[in-house]
Amino acid sequence: MALAFPTCPAAFRPAIRSEEAVANGAQTLAGHFAAMRADGEAIPAPRSFEQLKRDPEFADDSADAIVKMVNPRDAMAAAE
Repeated sequence: MALAFPTCPAAFRPAIRSEEAVANGAQTLAGHFAAMRADGEAIPAPRSFEQLKRDPEFADDSADAIVKMVNPRDAMAAAE
């Protein structure tokens, strides 16, 4: 089990249980956003699930995955 973010591929976190992955999703993304800000990088615009489903790479990568949306506003607020 692992946690990945299609809009931020570098934000990757292994998890032991799916509950752990879901619970830590916003925290992982917030930490990644904080590191991006510290490095002077722009935070990518969030994409809706509909937008992601039209992305061939996401469609291929998520074919056998459990997909959970993480609210980027919560993660960005935690990173500030």
